[in-house]
Amino acid sequence: MGISFSGHITRVIPVEESSQVGQVRREALGLAALAEFDETDAGRVALAATEITTNLLRHGLGGRVLLSLVQGVAGKGVEICSVDRGPGFSLARCLPDGYSTGGSQGQGLGAIQRQATVLDVWSDDAGAVVLARIYAARARDNDLPYGALRIPMRHEVVCGDSWHLDWNGPRFVATLVDGLGHGLQASEASELGVAAAADARDMAAEDIIGRMHARMSRSRGGAAAVFCFDGDTRQGQFAGIGNISAAVHEGGASRGMPSHPGIVGGSYRRVQAFGFQVPTDGLLLMHSDGLQARWSFARYEGLVYRHPALVAAVLHRDFNRGRDDTGILAIRLGGRA
Repeated sequence: MGISFSGHITRVIPVEESSQVGQVRREALGLAALAEFDETDAGRVALAATEITTNLLRHGLGGRVLLSLVQGVAGKGVEICSVDRGPGFSLARCLPDGYSTGGSQGQGLGAIQRQATVLDVWSDDAGAVVLARIYAARARDNDLPYGALRIPMRHEVVCGDSWHLDWNGPRFVATLVDGLGHGLQASEASELGVAAAADARDMAAEDIIGRMHARMSRSRGGAAAVFCFDGDTRQGQFAGIGNISAAVHEGGASRGMPSHPGIVGGSYRRVQAFGFQVPTDGLLLMHSDGLQARWSFARYEGLVYRHPALVAAVLHRDFNRGRDDTGILAIRLGGRA
């Protein structure tokens, strides 16, 4: 049957003092309700949110928490990701109960691990990023290997960047749309685009772009990119219009996928999608121009092999422009729904 889903807006909560621990917990519980968690599973979310945010304050010198509703194979989940400015730490040393760098009982990361389906951490001289995904107990082993951020420009409540994923066994289709400008009209344009892509998911990449163009013609338009992948043949197909960055990364190598000039919903010259063989452990990264384009995995030894959601959070930490909406999709090429 497959899974088809579009991204909710990522909630970004600054954490500088203790009252914000409660705010993170309350908003994480709101996502647990959207995921239809029962009382026990919601309690796991509350505990993980409290521990992550408390650690952020106690050990990380403050920072921010990113909250997302995520899709798993057998249901939705809650993603909690903290980004701090602290001295960093070793996950292997900090996971066992009793170890502490701040004079506490040293149970924080161990408690988070016991509640989470996914726990991954990145630590370097810029700080630490802690990622936890929590699914209902009945679906704890059903994580999908993707990460996504959809973050509005500062002071905006809607986001002009939208994304959609359609996962059907070995095949998936990833779509990212950046509506022109920002605010309500940009959001409306991008959401029209991903809705059209969802309806055309069985088509080739260039035909999906064509459907999006027709649907977005009633809006201000935007940039769009579509990546189709067949896990059985490991063939990838890409079509893009406008300023969407896309590449497949494996180890120290990467293959960029250039987009063509134009505006989907406005005017562009019909493009021919190009196909290529995808490496076995490839990582697809697509992002809007809310993220700087000049970054490299060479700066982050081993990051390309980590959970895609952790990859997205680290890149957003270091390369977010801060003056536009930001949409990021990171997908491990090979997982099945």
